[in-house]
Amino acid sequence: MTISRTGVSGSRGGAAGYPWLVADIGGSNARFGWVDGPGRPVEHVRKLPVPRYESLHAAAEAYLAELAGLGVSARPRRASLALATAIKSDRIELTNSHWTFSRSKLQADLGLDELRLLNDFEALALSLPGLTSEQTAAVPGPALAGKPHGTLAVIGPGTGLGVGGVIETSGGWVALPGEGGHMTLAPTNDYESELLAVARREFPHVSAERFLSGIGLPTLHATVATVEGQPSAQRLTAEQMLERAQAGDAICAKTVEQFCAFLGSFAGSVALALGATTVYIGGGIVPRLGDRFFESPFRARFEAKGRFASYLGAVPCVLITDTLTALAGAAFALEQSVR
Repeated sequence: MTISRTGVSGSRGGAAGYPWLVADIGGSNARFGWVDGPGRPVEHVRKLPVPRYESLHAAAEAYLAELAGLGVSARPRRASLALATAIKSDRIELTNSHWTFSRSKLQADLGLDELRLLNDFEALALSLPGLTSEQTAAVPGPALAGKPHGTLAVIGPGTGLGVGGVIETSGGWVALPGEGGHMTLAPTNDYESELLAVARREFPHVSAERFLSGIGLPTLHATVATVEGQPSAQRLTAEQMLERAQAGDAICAKTVEQFCAFLGSFAGSVALALGATTVYIGGGIVPRLGDRFFESPFRARFEAKGRFASYLGAVPCVLITDTLTALAGAAFALEQSVR
């Protein structure tokens, strides 16, 4: 599998230090890729389950061993890793997995000249300007006309909830990393206030991620069931809940509808906060909802911001259907580093 991207000019290796290792590390899966030279796409993409490996180093070595088995024996000279956590110091702890590591030690262990770490949604944001129609689907509302411009926002319900942005400047696109998924989730009506009141019995702070993610969907389902007077003794997984919604389970279907409603409100708030000209929806959950998402209250709730309803009514929303785009963003971040 390959992912196209804009390459760095220059000879193979040289100052750019090819080959490159790129990765998108989430709470459930680690996706690795390989960039073999300037202008080359991300190739040899593999998805490794995080729980199967003791550490990020172990997973990276397993990936490199697989490449060696395919005849790609060179060791990477530079790496760019997108991680589902905040990048603040040498010590990195993944928010929703057991992996923790020292940035400097990982660089030494992999024998790298450079190791670039960035938030996973910083990487995803950097991929937005280059997305093609084959990698996206239009969401009801105004269509994206021409190339994206200005400030772009991206929100991604996956294992956790990622939020990022990218802004167009005279020097190119600059990412706006953050941890917006941990912002407090706000209710917009009495029913949602009841849901949040139930959730606060378990969590003193109900962030957006507590409902709008793979780890949050079981909580949202349990709160919907409680408020509907049908509390369940069994805590469903996100996978089970989505399957039962598809099969016609009323509470699970209500949970999906409420998920889309909350997501629309949250996305509208992010758009206002960033002054976004376009909002992209990423992550692995929404593409699985199919027509349920496109027929949901998402768009109506996105625009339901009182005096700024007309403002948001002109902002397109785009669904990212390609789950590997963050790898191209990670490669682009490394390109900017070596230019």
